[in-house]
Amino acid sequence: MRRIRFANLHTRARILQGIRAFFVSRGYLEVETPHRIPAPAPEAHIDAPPAGEWFLHPSPELCMKRLLAAGHERIFQLCRCFRDGERGRLHLPEFTLLEWYRAGVDYTHLMAECEALLPVLAAQVGVGAELRRGGVSVALPPPWPRVTVAEAFREAAGAEVAEVLAADEFEPVLVERVEPWLAGLGKPVFLTEYPVALGALARTKPGDPSVAERFELYAGGLELANAFSELTDAAEQRRRFGAEAARRAAADGSAYPSPEPFLRDLATMPEAAGSALGVDRLVMLLTGAEHIDPVVAFTPEEL
Repeated sequence: MRRIRFANLHTRARILQGIRAFFVSRGYLEVETPHRIPAPAPEAHIDAPPAGEWFLHPSPELCMKRLLAAGHERIFQLCRCFRDGERGRLHLPEFTLLEWYRAGVDYTHLMAECEALLPVLAAQVGVGAELRRGGVSVALPPPWPRVTVAEAFREAAGAEVAEVLAADEFEPVLVERVEPWLAGLGKPVFLTEYPVALGALARTKPGDPSVAERFELYAGGLELANAFSELTDAAEQRRRFGAEAARRAAADGSAYPSPEPFLRDLATMPEAAGSALGVDRLVMLLTGAEHIDPVVAFTPEEL
């Protein structure tokens, strides 16, 4: 384990260096935003750890969008993020996230950037154009398949998304049936057009308000990235935050303060798209690790 972690940390360092070089070469500004914030987005399924009267951020999303509203057109950040109750083979309560935002584009442009980024990083660490993970080959050269959530649920589970949502079974069906099917496609895959109820900060698709312009990137059985065209309607965002807050209250009675500075700045934010990519899982993919523990310097249990 010690020898494996030693090698993985060297690979991880090269990946981080490659990420920075990739985005700087494309005109992105690297930014840093506070880790401790007064109000996270009130998403029902994400719990932000308290830090005094404030919270450790689950994501730098709200602050980075405020920078877009301030006129920064291309920004990225590599930072530590925190989520209560997340620990397992693929999860840590403290983890590293890459987030990037770009004004004037929709989520399809971020698909193209993902298709460019992964092969560059794979080459930098000596993986090449094809890798194997969990007995499955993953060919990295683009283009990568784009599969809608509705198509994937029908093909992999013989289920309609509306019925699965109504039964509150979306996540179990996704994990148990859909994700293994995606892993068998032999390439990274963009799972697109999520139900609008699962895209609290995403813009709805023109012509089909039942789905959001959101994708998740899967590769080698790992969910790597979550991205979407940004919702810029402050009134609609406030309404969605209210709905998420109600779900939190119904689940466990918890509540967060409303992120009023974000909602204020959202009114002047340009059309944009943003993506969050889990760096720890990216390192898992490019090292062949089956567990998240050997790709980080310390786990919580070792502290």
